[in-house]
Amino acid sequence: MDGSQIDTWENNLLAESHIRYGGYGGLAMRFVSDSYIALFSRFVSCGAWEAVYIIDGLLRNDSDVQPDTIHADTQGQSLPVFGLAALLGFELLPRIRNWADLNFYRPDPATSYQHIDSLFGNNVIDWGLIERHWTDLLRTAISIREGRVSSVTLLRRLGNHSHKNRLYRAFRELGRVIRTITLLRFLSESGLREQITAITNKAEAFHGYAEWLMIGGKLIGHNDPDHQERVVKFNELLANCAIYSTALDITDAANQLAAEGYPVDRDDLATITPYVQHTIRRMGDLVLDLAPPEEAPATRLDLEPRVLFVPRV
Repeated sequence: MDGSQIDTWENNLLAESHIRYGGYGGLAMRFVSDSYIALFSRFVSCGAWEAVYIIDGLLRNDSDVQPDTIHADTQGQSLPVFGLAALLGFELLPRIRNWADLNFYRPDPATSYQHIDSLFGNNVIDWGLIERHWTDLLRTAISIREGRVSSVTLLRRLGNHSHKNRLYRAFRELGRVIRTITLLRFLSESGLREQITAITNKAEAFHGYAEWLMIGGKLIGHNDPDHQERVVKFNELLANCAIYSTALDITDAANQLAAEGYPVDRDDLATITPYVQHTIRRMGDLVLDLAPPEEAPATRLDLEPRVLFVPRV
């Protein structure tokens, strides 16, 4: 999940100016799968904290793909979000800027570690606080799952850092547990670090690809929020179609090479992205043909040399 600012007219309720984006408009919150395409999105004000919408977006997902792991940038995480995501069954693995400045929490004051003890300082988890409010935490998570409480509304209230709010303190303490575990995994698992970087880079690359396909400029020239969100979603649908078409072309080319006896290295193939632009006639004729194709496209890779037994031409 990642957000990208899109310019709009100033005279509407959604538009805001934000120093982070340097523009005036809204924020397209896109949930991009590891297969490069956007699953779903929301269009919100650019002053919104992305972490507030991350749970809401996952719960509103009606597609066949139901992710249980979500990657995000720094703006897509906070301590209450870590706690709520764990209760709802989502694994939050964000790319955190300046993670070395974050606190690690010991399970109890007597626990010490041979090599990494200096990371923890005097920070200790208050398990009593979590236990006292465990029923409230579960009740809140169930209410959000059943749609009785909006996670956006809840996380906005939990983001005010009010130490008098008992629910906020309980979610924050649970978030400290989950985030400490995540940070320790980030330190010890090189594969996880590569995974987080690759997925978040993929989401950012989708933003650039979708922006490139916005014919007529990046500005949404309409003040109706519903129209603005439709523009964003139609832009993503166009991008998904182009990505799918390019992926089919890559599959055909790789299969043809293998059929002619040339070895195709999977590691080399993994460096090819379906976000290529030079094969797309962006300003050409866009024809909508809803008729099913005469032949099903080849979506399976057969990379063993001559496995398809296609004769040389």
